[in-house]
Amino acid sequence: MKEPVADRPLQGIRILDFTRVLAGPMSTALLADLGADVIKIEPPQGDDYRAIGPMRDGQSALFTVMNRNKRSMVLDLKHPQAVALVHEMAAQVDVVVENFRPGVAQRLGIGPEQLRALNPRLVYVSVSGFGQNGPLAHRPAYDIIVQAMSGLMEATGEPDGPPTLVGEAVSDVVAGLFASWGTLAALLQVQRTGHGQHVDVAMLDTTLSFLATSVARYLFTGAPARRVGNRHPLSTPFGVYRAKDGHFALAVLNHKLFTALAQTIGHPDLSSDARYATDENRSLHEPQLRTLIETWAQQHAVADVVAQLDTAGVPAAPIWNIEQALQSPQVQARGFLRSVDDPQLPNLQLPTQPVHFSASAPNRSERAPRLGEHTDSVLQHWLGRSQEALSLLRASGALGQ
Repeated sequence: MKEPVADRPLQGIRILDFTRVLAGPMSTALLADLGADVIKIEPPQGDDYRAIGPMRDGQSALFTVMNRNKRSMVLDLKHPQAVALVHEMAAQVDVVVENFRPGVAQRLGIGPEQLRALNPRLVYVSVSGFGQNGPLAHRPAYDIIVQAMSGLMEATGEPDGPPTLVGEAVSDVVAGLFASWGTLAALLQVQRTGHGQHVDVAMLDTTLSFLATSVARYLFTGAPARRVGNRHPLSTPFGVYRAKDGHFALAVLNHKLFTALAQTIGHPDLSSDARYATDENRSLHEPQLRTLIETWAQQHAVADVVAQLDTAGVPAAPIWNIEQALQSPQVQARGFLRSVDDPQLPNLQLPTQPVHFSASAPNRSERAPRLGEHTDSVLQHWLGRSQEALSLLRASGALGQ
């Protein structure tokens, strides 16, 4: 049955966004995709990401992607009148999100206690490297720092190689995802209780939560994760294998799948061999099993290997690059990329949040804002400032120079 189309899930939610770079802006982009009205408050020089490449026609790719569907307002928060404007807006919004180092927001006069005193229903979200308390709370953090300190880097790479950085800013991304999740959970509680709260999101915490296998293994065995290269740290055969013309991924997690694999590679006797009877035993004999799989696979092209395994019901895949993934019929059918109208960036496509809602309007698909593009309109239409008042604010320096 087709559901009736309603507003977007977060229609009517107002958010003040003081975040910059990646983790914080990603969290608010996910919320903006779903209809939240996100006002990005930038310093006069703008978010640092505006100047980070790759660039296209003077526009940063990273800034454009992470700040889609938002409005930009410039305020110099070192100016008392700018802080007064924030107080006025905070009394009218549902959420404030910031990713200053702990203590900075309070010193600026826009900390959680200061703003929630003006609006008890306010959800105030802080995203930082190590959280608002603890001996490392004061330290700055970027993705590589948290990957290094969480155990992720130590568990990544070849067994005889050095610790390896994951080839994506996963600690930033996971923190942004948890921040958006935490925002929504707190908003639900506001509906029940009428009271907001301070939501504290740390990149180190969220990355540890992301490391499900490493954490579970340590808690049950006391052993830290070790580098195992392109294979699963606990299960076998579960990894990357060589075929005639490249590599493919294989995922076998139970005996039924292993039996199907054994038959496909021409060794049906493996399924009754005690060495491979359990996942744990298969992992103990991983090198021998890898040899058998690759001896078979190197007689076939990757496409043929994947086709045979797929026919047998064994999860397998070619290894795509990002272009192959984004241009694949599957991803296109899911609508992950949206065409966006931007006169400065013709033919622009941007990602959207990936969850599908059957009874909601389509996700928003609007370009990232120019620096300060909406300062005047927010002050006029949100706060009722006259043109004369805007001129005075601008002359004062509160809106930058």
